[in-house]
Order: sequence, then structure tokens, then C-alpha cells
Amino acid sequence: MSTARGDVKASLVVRNGNLVNVVSGELLPDMSIAVQGSRIAYVGKEVSHLIGPKTRIVDAKGKYMAPGLLDGHAHIESTQLTVTEFARAVLPLGTTGGFFDPHEMANVFGIEGIKLMREEGLGTPLAAYMQVASCVPAAGSEFETTGSSVEPEDVAEAFRWGPDMIGLGEVMNFPGVVYGDKKMAAILKETLAAGRIADGHFTWPSNDWRLPVYAASGITGDHECVTPEDVIERIRLGMYAKMRRGSAWHDVANTIRAHTESGIDTRRMMLVTDDRSSESIRDEGHMNFVVRDAILQGVKPITAFQMATINTAERFGVSRDVGSLTPGSFADILLLDGRLADVNVATTIAAGVVVAENGKMVVELPAYEYPEKVRNSVRLKPDIAASAFEIAAPIESGEALVRVIQVVENHVETPELKLKVPVENSRIALAPNSGLCKIAVLERHKETGNRSVGLVANIGFSKPAAIAMTVAHDSHNVLIIGNSEELMAEAANEVIRMQGGTAVVTEEGATSFPLRIAGLMSAEPFEVAAEQSASISRALVSAGCTLNYAFMTLSLLALVVIPTLRISDKGLVRISEAGIEFVPLFCEE
Repeated sequence: MSTARGDVKASLVVRNGNLVNVVSGELLPDMSIAVQGSRIAYVGKEVSHLIGPKTRIVDAKGKYMAPGLLDGHAHIESTQLTVTEFARAVLPLGTTGGFFDPHEMANVFGIEGIKLMREEGLGTPLAAYMQVASCVPAAGSEFETTGSSVEPEDVAEAFRWGPDMIGLGEVMNFPGVVYGDKKMAAILKETLAAGRIADGHFTWPSNDWRLPVYAASGITGDHECVTPEDVIERIRLGMYAKMRRGSAWHDVANTIRAHTESGIDTRRMMLVTDDRSSESIRDEGHMNFVVRDAILQGVKPITAFQMATINTAERFGVSRDVGSLTPGSFADILLLDGRLADVNVATTIAAGVVVAENGKMVVELPAYEYPEKVRNSVRLKPDIAASAFEIAAPIESGEALVRVIQVVENHVETPELKLKVPVENSRIALAPNSGLCKIAVLERHKETGNRSVGLVANIGFSKPAAIAMTVAHDSHNVLIIGNSEELMAEAANEVIRMQGGTAVVTEEGATSFPLRIAGLMSAEPFEVAAEQSASISRALVSAGCTLNYAFMTLSLLALVVIPTLRISDKGLVRISEAGIEFVPLFCEE
């Protein structure tokens, strides 16, 4: 208030820009913003009385001044970057904050892993709100093996760390919520008792009678929207509908029709990334790309900005701090060149500090060191043999009817196929031109020896090839896919030797991308990680796998809480009307 009156001079003034007022939905010309420390003190036409000899002045003439963009649902681990390197990657693109669910890290190291990521986030200019992972394991220990678990008492403890522990991460065990699983009920009770919000993950159809049951639990937001009807039904029940544009999940174009065609009010609509790789951040962008995508679908620019700023802040109850350029809010300010619809970020100001200009960071961020055990988390020996990927059949020779996981480009769902495959010497013997690959999961956390092998379609390999990875949502065991058992073994052993990461192996050689931090995140700078990620993409394309951002799609094939057919270290798992269940590989005729 002293600064707003002019008694104390502003530390920063941004002058004469076109203000994007997401609260009123207006574009206001010739406005200025005065900042004191990390907060906005004054917004108005005339700020000369706030300028002193030490005030930094930024000229915004001809530019738009917009609030920093907020990602309403994301997993930093999916970017393959540490929190610090993620901040370096996205701040120049206009993302100044987000609501991050570190359930990948939690699946490996529990709430200790969440605490490490929170601590790292506190050392960056990002408004990095953290959520407590809700479902570790995602579907329960009976269906998969994880490195750790998150129990109701862990959730209660994490909320005591501070108000930046903003809520409960996506509740993926939606059948457990609907049918009264005791652990899920206890976790939700702890969340509501702490006054926090709960995020959802509901993949049954939007007209299913169980969606209102799910909403009754206290879950008030959901990003598993893939149709306009999914958005509409959630909003009608009082939930926030999150529309996703990840690297390989292109859901905004369809879901936004709830607004552009059905006219649904947008105040409970949010734009999110969910999962974007370092490569796609480098090549396409982050939230700036998602906002631009919504505008291309026919959304008014000011409305699209609301979906990535004030709507998101209101959803999480922090709109006095972030999400708008108003007095008292944090000074997270973007200066945009050109048309507003282009979302061309020229300058990023985070908490009152100019942190990026012209696509580059202009401040250094402190390094963060992870403990040694986090850098050595793959508890397997690199002695995997090709025989580990043989599949015994119930007949000696002929054809057997099997269940096959079907990959769908740019979508998360994996339909269940039933196909006949050849059998020789009591083993499945895939023909080179069958279009099928083997898919295997090796447990890597607890030395259980668990391993399962199945079949997958639409990978596209046109020559002998394999890929192995420790990014295998959500349990993050070692996932291997290939059409050559020998190359599958080579790829698996390479990943184990690296202590995490991904490797593509063909008869010409191997391409590797180390992910030393928990087997999920690179220890390298953003620029190095993005190029290594791109090298994996190029290697996959060279082998015939041309799926858009294939790594992202393939890494979800072990995520047993998304329909329809998936694989874990314990076998094939299917989501049906009845819930989550194991199914055998071989079918009855």
C-alpha cells in the first residue's frame, strides 16, 4: 500500500502496455504495472509517482501484458527433466507456475521423493505448487509392484509441510473410489480434513451413472476429458474440466467443442499439458503452445488466456496470489509481441524479477543435488537373456487366440484385440511381417523377480528392433517392446547398466538416453536432455515406428488404470465395466 500511494518507490515498473485483464475479460490499452518486491502494488494508467532512482523500468509499448501461464495438471517427471531444468525450459515460454502431481517420483520413492521435488521447486522462480500422489500403486499392489506406496498417514503428513502442498493428485483408482475402497476413502478424508482439493482421473463414459458417485467423494477436477460430453458432464456436476494437450495427447481440439459448439460457460474449463517431453517443449512449446492450440480451435484469445490463468488459480483457491495482473498478486507478468493469438512471449517476469528475454533465461538457477540412492534405483543385474521374452503356448503347434494391446496414435486408450498367432514348439512364433511385437515388464524395485510378457500391435517396426525404458507409468518398472528377443535383451541390459533411461537397439547399434534421477529424469541440462530425447525419436522412426512422440505413447502401455488392456509386472490387466481385473493372454476359442 505504501508503494501504491507513492510513499515507497516501486522496485519495478512495466509501462504503457496493453493489459490482458483475465478477470474482466478486457484488453486495456496504455496501462502500467508497478511492483514492490515479488508483488504487484499498482495497476493503472499513470505510475510516474511510483518511480524512483532505483526503480527498474521495462517499456511494454506495443506489447501485451498478460499474467504468467499456469499449468493446471502436469507431471514434471514426464518432461524427463529435474524441476530446476524444467523451470529453465518453460519460464522463457511464459509458464510461471503450475500444479504438479509428482506421482511418478512417488511410485519410486514415496513421499520422500515428493519432498525432494518440492524442495527443488522452492529454489526456482516458478510458483511450483505440489500435490500429494493419491494412488501409489495406481491400481493397488495386487496389480503391480512399485518402489514405494503412499498411505493415508503419508497424505496427512505431506499436507503439514506447508500451504504449497496444494491438494491431492489425480485419483486414478476411480473404481476404488466408486465402490468404497477403504484406503481411497481414508486418503480423501485426510485431504478434505486438511482443507485441500482433490483431483480426478475418471475414464468410464461421461454418461455413466458412476460419475456423480465419483464427484460425491469430494473430487472436483478431472483431466481425463476426451470428448465434449466429458467436459459438459463434469462441469454440470460442479467439477473443473481440464482439457489436455500433451506431446501425444491431442484432446483440446475435440473437448473445446463443449464451448465453441455447445456454448458451455468456460469459467470451469482449464487448459493443461499433463505430459510433455523435453523434446516437444523444445520443438513446440509448453502452455503457450496449448493456449495457441485452443485459439486455433476457435476460442477467443482472452478466453483461452483465462483457461490457463485465472480459471486455474480459482480452481486451486490461490487467485489472490497468481492468475491475474491485479494489485496484491505475485508479479508474474508476460510481455507478448505481435498478435495476442500468437502467444509470442518476449519477456517473462516471475515474482517481480525479469527471468527470461527473447526465449532465453537471463538469470542463473541454483543446482540441486539428489541423494545417491535416487541416482541408483534400478535393482536389476544386466544379465537379461533372450529366453526371458519367450511365451509358452497351451498347444504344441498351430494357431492360438490371444489378447493383444492395440496402440492408438495421439490417444491414451489401448483397445483389446483378439488375434490368432502362430505357435511352434509350444512357443508363440511371430512372423516378421505380422505387425505385432512382444511387450514385457521386469520388476526393478524390490528384486521380486516378477516379469510378464504379452503382445502389442501398431508399433510399426519395419526391421528387427527393440526399445527398453524405465519410464513405464506408473510403477516405472523396466518396459521392453520389440520384434526380436535378442534385441529386447540388449535394450533391457543397456537400460539397467545406465541405472535408468531408455534405449533403442537395432542390428545397426544402440541409441541411449540416460535418466539417472529415479530412472525418470535426466541429470543433464534441458538442452542436452531434449536432444537425447529427440535422438530416441529419430531411432524409432528409423526402425519404422513413426508414432507421434512415440516414447510418450509407449511409456503408458503399463499404466493399468487407463482402458482397456495394459500390462504390469504381474500380467495383463484390463479395465472393464466391473473395474480393474487380470486377464489371461490366451483366450478360449
